[in-house]
Amino acid sequence: MKTNKIALSKLIFFLTLLTTGCASNLTKLPSATKYTSITTSVDDYQYLIGPGDNLSIFVWRNPDISGSFIVRPDGKVTTSLVEDIEVSGKTATMLAREIEEQLGKYINNPRVTVSVTNFTGPLSEQVRVIGEATNPSAVSYTERMTLLDLMIAVGGLTEFADGNDAKLVRMVAGEQKSFSIRIDDLIKNGDIEENIDMLPGDIIIIPEAWF
Repeated sequence: MKTNKIALSKLIFFLTLLTTGCASNLTKLPSATKYTSITTSVDDYQYLIGPGDNLSIFVWRNPDISGSFIVRPDGKVTTSLVEDIEVSGKTATMLAREIEEQLGKYINNPRVTVSVTNFTGPLSEQVRVIGEATNPSAVSYTERMTLLDLMIAVGGLTEFADGNDAKLVRMVAGEQKSFSIRIDDLIKNGDIEENIDMLPGDIIIIPEAWF
């Protein structure tokens, strides 16, 4: 029995060395591209169009080129006169002005109105919750969303969560920064002072508690 244990230990040691050696030879991929939202304050939120959104594009006095369009996964739409317009990441007003510029090649003084339905928005604008939440998920940001609103959306914490050791990752001035947040104090102890404003693109990481 002792011999078997020694042999097993040697095997585990060998496999560990082998795995470590293989890992050291792997090429590390670059980090995911970081996007800074145009919304940097809860008082100046602007919804950005994203894949899956439904756009109603109305061209005044030109119903034949007006219509409803679904934003493709590549963030573009194609209309009757303008093909492959990049729409993702733009506000409805920004897009309307761009379409007017494009249509100006064919129509005299076009007037365009864009409205959005079936809101999804770009992935970079959604708020993500990962780790020990009841339903970890990406949540579409809405105006004046708070941490409490977000925790309600994901069903709160699991029984294994260490909510007071959670982290908020946010883009600040083009850099990704981490902030400590105390979710246990907020939702279990009712300390409303721990409620904070969320911003588009925020990531909440909730670790498991060490018992």
